[in-house]
Amino acid sequence: MKKNIKIIGSGFSSLAAACYLAQKGHKVTVYEKNTSIGGRARQLKRDGFTFDMGPSWYWMPDVFERFFGDFNTKPSDYYELIKLSPAYRVYYGIEDFIAIADNLDEIIQTFESIEKGSGSILAKFMAEAKSNYDIAIKDLVYRPGVSALELITKETALKVGQFFSNISKDVRKKFKNERLIQILEFPVLFLGAKPSDTPSFYSFMNYADFGMGTWHPKTGMYDVIRGMESLALELGVIFKTNSNIEKIIVENKTAVALQINGERINADIILSGADYHHSETLLDEEHRAYSEKYWASKTFAPSSLLFYVGFNKKIENITHHALFFDVDFNQHAKDIYDEPKWPDNPLFYANFPSITDETAAPKGMESGFFLIPLAPGIEDTEALREAYFEKIIDRFETLTQQNIKNNIIFKESFCKNDFEEVYNSYKGNAYGMANTLLQTAFLRPKLKSKKVENLYFTGQLTVPGPGVPPALISGKLVSELIEKHL
Repeated sequence: MKKNIKIIGSGFSSLAAACYLAQKGHKVTVYEKNTSIGGRARQLKRDGFTFDMGPSWYWMPDVFERFFGDFNTKPSDYYELIKLSPAYRVYYGIEDFIAIADNLDEIIQTFESIEKGSGSILAKFMAEAKSNYDIAIKDLVYRPGVSALELITKETALKVGQFFSNISKDVRKKFKNERLIQILEFPVLFLGAKPSDTPSFYSFMNYADFGMGTWHPKTGMYDVIRGMESLALELGVIFKTNSNIEKIIVENKTAVALQINGERINADIILSGADYHHSETLLDEEHRAYSEKYWASKTFAPSSLLFYVGFNKKIENITHHALFFDVDFNQHAKDIYDEPKWPDNPLFYANFPSITDETAAPKGMESGFFLIPLAPGIEDTEALREAYFEKIIDRFETLTQQNIKNNIIFKESFCKNDFEEVYNSYKGNAYGMANTLLQTAFLRPKLKSKKVENLYFTGQLTVPGPGVPPALISGKLVSELIEKHL
């Protein structure tokens, strides 16, 4: 039976769900509060410069292929991919960095050159990581998080110990060099928790990194949004921007309509891809499945301080993606998770898309994107933002041996307050709810409301978790759940 389905938000998970539901013949309308679609994957354009405002790493290309394959298409029908070589650099000091190659053989050689014997250890570690990837990404994450039994398979039974150890402990048993340890711990930060709080099984992120490589859509991550929008339009999805959802209307314990800009819009099914906590505040209190106490007790992924910077010259001694680990990795993690505060000496990430994509900046110029991970819910002021920009730019100049401050044409910042205002993000988190052991699969907020009929959720606070590939999967899972309950 074909239904009138209204979707809140237009991020990756909403777009994926919209495509799957429209494919089944439903009438699907997507409502976005902002002026353009894409959720956190919006673009910023200014003075001839273009920036991806949110996700900037394209990992797990097989998940994108599987998504488009479900519609008898492929990513290359909608956008072009470039494999980055090197994938990224990690900076530790002046002219002191490790470059991560675009293939595992070279990465193994790099490890061996830094710590004798570590090359063969890495090869074995990556074989295990690939095995975990095959189990997790090709199977487990495509389960809807309804029951603990979903996690119990012949394959996971053989790896049960990996759910009760953690990435940090596992890596440190195998490697002694602190730099190599940090590089292996880095990918799980995408899951939103400390490596010491992330089960060993999640080493599949290392396979996503070293085994599959880092890619870049030709003119940025927004190419993927455009591709998904094109697919959705082909399938008959309707998009409405500047549509702020004010209320989810419930009658007889059933979601029946949305209030948008003061107008009632009736629906057979309502699906929210907006922040889960915010979505529940659109309900009267008795219809909310999760209390404020519940949300406060959860571990959330970091917020971020972001800077989008236009430079009037090309930047030297840098790669498309660069991590600056020249300060204490563990102290910064404590400042995010254990005793939340602004870090005295922050790690930071820099991204220069115009190195790969000449359309990202005017000729002879450079677009730069800088990110500092921060504790969610932290104080956010213009003075703090400015002070931290000075901190990281001073270090960037020192480490890359060049002066760039006087070449800044403009900069725009985005931080915790903006995440709350623009995305209704709980505590201004940037990535969602962390994937710790007690926040995995069936232990995450449910795709289907426990209190209201015909109300569903998708995205980074529900199953399977944070990140762009999981968001695509979340959209598929919720669409299947909706179909199952019709």
